[in-house]
Formats: sequence, structure tokens, C-alpha cells
Amino acid sequence: MSSMFGKPRASTERPPQNSLPECNVAILGCRGAGKSALTVKFLTKRFISEYDPNLEDTYSSEELVDQQPVLLKVMDTADQDGPGNCERYLCWASAFLVVYSIDNRKSFEGCQRYLEVLALHARGCQRRCPVLLLGNKLDMEQYRQVLSAEGMSLASRFGCLFHEVSACQDFARVQHVFHEAVREVRRQAEWNLPVRPLFISEERPCPPVATPVALPTHHSLATCTFNTLSPVNYKEIPSVAQAKLVTVKSSRAQSKRKAPTLTLLKGFKIF
Repeated sequence: MSSMFGKPRASTERPPQNSLPECNVAILGCRGAGKSALTVKFLTKRFISEYDPNLEDTYSSEELVDQQPVLLKVMDTADQDGPGNCERYLCWASAFLVVYSIDNRKSFEGCQRYLEVLALHARGCQRRCPVLLLGNKLDMEQYRQVLSAEGMSLASRFGCLFHEVSACQDFARVQHVFHEAVREVRRQAEWNLPVRPLFISEERPCPPVATPVALPTHHSLATCTFNTLSPVNYKEIPSVAQAKLVTVKSSRAQSKRKAPTLTLLKGFKIF
């Protein structure tokens, strides 16, 4: 079993036969925005006050979102002062959480650069990945430097969802954000499904005057006439698409239990 924090340990476990659909979420933002704190809060329901800002890793958790199981993989990125070497998560992630701290305007301004990179990537590859803008550290309301209206305006500008959360206080709201990312990925997968044709028949109206077809009379039988029917016209309409989540090959061994076993790094403080 691999450790949830730090380098994975050797494992002899066999991969599950029935793999779950996967959803890859990358957490982006400037240093100090609280990306790692949000990740750990979601995975453990705990808050960390100290962590290594240079640590970057990917963690996994089996979740039940709207009564549908999913293997949620979270990449806690370690960009220092803005987007750099973006390919490692642009081609990997199914959704992005762009995080800033409401008490740090510089982190908010850095979010705009991330959103611009994501928008440029979406235009270049013609693949739209859901993006959620998060204002973190809602517990620092008295030191707020970024208004909620500013966050909503930026999110509206780039066409993404907006939430304000606190990794320190409210687990339910943090969990809701990650689950909302899964829902958006599912919706996007449903829209991208190929349209399957469905054929239905449509009868054309009969002509006002029927064309008589006379049959020869045999053995004193009366002559009968038949009306010729119009040909059947077929036309193609799209069927209702079914949501389907694409499975991505995992490079990590997964825990058999739904509740992940976590090994925190040295120096973490748990509250």
C-alpha cells in the first residue's frame, strides 16, 4: 500500500479486478494559498498548519458522489510564484481547482494567470476541463483583502464556478467542492459522448385520389380495387446521451479500504 503523503512504499497488493471510474483533480495556486491544507482536510478531515511548500504529490481516495463510486485522484501542485512547467498537470487533470487566499491579494492576482493558462490550453486542445475558483481561508474574514464580488467577477469572466471555503473550519464545504468537481467532469463526459443515430418512420400523407388497381374476375367474384400507400420516409435523430466517465490508468497501488491510511510527513501539526 502506498503512503498518502510522501513517497510510496513497495506493495504486493493485487490491483482490483473491477476498477472504479477515475477523476483526476489538480489543485493550482500560488504558494501560501492553502492548497495542501485543503487537500489534507478533504482526505483526513483534519487541518495542518505547517507543511513543506515544495512537496508535490498525488493522492487517491474512493468517494461516493451522488450514490456513484469514483476513485478521486488529487494532485497537490507545488508551483512557487505562478504557473510553471504546466504540462505535468494540463494533460493529466480532468478538472482544476484554482485556489487563492482571501487575505492575500497577491495570491488572487496569481489566480488570474492560472486561469489564463487553462483557457489558452482549452482553446489549443479543443478539450474543456471544468475549473473551480476557490477563495480559501474564510476563517480570516477580519483580514479579508479580496471581496467575494471580486472572486465571482473573475470566475464569471473565465466561465468557471466559484466557492469560498475554510480548510481550517468546515469539512462539509471542502468536501462539497471536491465532489462538485466530480459532478462537473461527469457532465462534461456526457456532453462529449458521440451521438448514436436512432431511426423512426414517418408516413407521408396519401394523395387525394387513390390509384385503382383492378383484379380480374374469376368465378363470378366482384372486382376489387386497392389504394397504393405512400413510401415510408426515414429520418435520423440523436438519442439521449448517457453519462460515462473515462477510466484513466493508475500508476499507484490503491488501498482496499475506503478510508485511506495516511502517513503524515515529519513536521506536520495536526489539530
